Amino acid sequence: MGEERPGASETTERYLEHSRRRALSLAGLALAAFAMAIATLRLGSTDLSYAEILRIIFTGEGSGPDGWWDSYVVWNLRLPIALSAVAIGAALGLSGAVMQGILRNPLASPFTLGLSNASAFGASLGIMISMGGLSAGWFAAAGAGGHILTVILALGFAMLATAVVVLLVRATSSSPETIVLAGLAISAVFSSGLAFLQYIADDVALQTMVFWQFGSLDKLDWRSLGAISATLAAAAVYFFYKRLDYNAMEAGDDVAAGLGVDVRRARIVGLSMSALMTAVAVSFAGIIGFVGLLAPHVARRLVGSDNRFLLIGSMLVGAAVMLLANIISQHAFGVVVPIGIITSAVGGPLFLYILIRGHKNASG
Repeated sequence: MGEERPGASETTERYLEHSRRRALSLAGLALAAFAMAIATLRLGSTDLSYAEILRIIFTGEGSGPDGWWDSYVVWNLRLPIALSAVAIGAALGLSGAVMQGILRNPLASPFTLGLSNASAFGASLGIMISMGGLSAGWFAAAGAGGHILTVILALGFAMLATAVVVLLVRATSSSPETIVLAGLAISAVFSSGLAFLQYIADDVALQTMVFWQFGSLDKLDWRSLGAISATLAAAAVYFFYKRLDYNAMEAGDDVAAGLGVDVRRARIVGLSMSALMTAVAVSFAGIIGFVGLLAPHVARRLVGSDNRFLLIGSMLVGAAVMLLANIISQHAFGVVVPIGIITSAVGGPLFLYILIRGHKNASG
């Protein structure tokens, strides 16, 4: 009695070593995201040193005769955009990780359910209404005019697409594969509606619609950052609370049910909260593709599939990708390029590389 089983100590040591590696990977991701956030604050036409940036952040005041302007640049122009990139990237990465887990589909993402085209349709409808002079008086009184209407309709139609999928799940007990197919069908419907709006729009409205779909952080401020961050915080708390349930669901619905997980409820609530978080981010920033699809795959290779680490890793990877894309879009080409173009251009080939590498590893 009291004797340790052979191999138990070795197994424990391997587990602890694996946990240490995952913790170091998360720390490395956090450090990379922080470094890129500081670089985002450093780059720009107003030349500021890192010491001056930190001084302004911690004291609220710049030094020298132009200190007031330096403070304005950091607090009103650069810092909201940098933090918005972090919040939006984290939201998309977290949504992608949850969706891929509860749907057991590596190609699931925040846009699999048709959210992108639904948001684009709502935003385009808002643009046409506001440019046609039909926006309600209280929108104009709010001081943002058609922008608020665009955000509200983008968010509303994204949630409408989510509601259709949730009702489908509740009414038919659809499998994860069916949910993905339903999302593709919903996406096609809103895509046709978007094409119709673009066909009947005038040149100015069409240009505005297309620019919104490219995705941009330029119009984000502290108020929009607050809305995105609050939604992200609420969803993240819930997802971390349910992280062990998601681990069980990845083993299969029967296994999860045997462990006491209400699979249907967990799937509906998880999809709904992921969609809400994504819809809020997309409604303010426009269509930003591939972050929600790519971030969980990168995080999974760094920290594994355990949601205790994967959810945090996906948020950090998403934030780092968005910050890197923002740096490239703002400073790499001499002109500002919409960030959605950068994420798609970088994310597409990188995701293909991950798929090819994963297939080779599986074959080996």
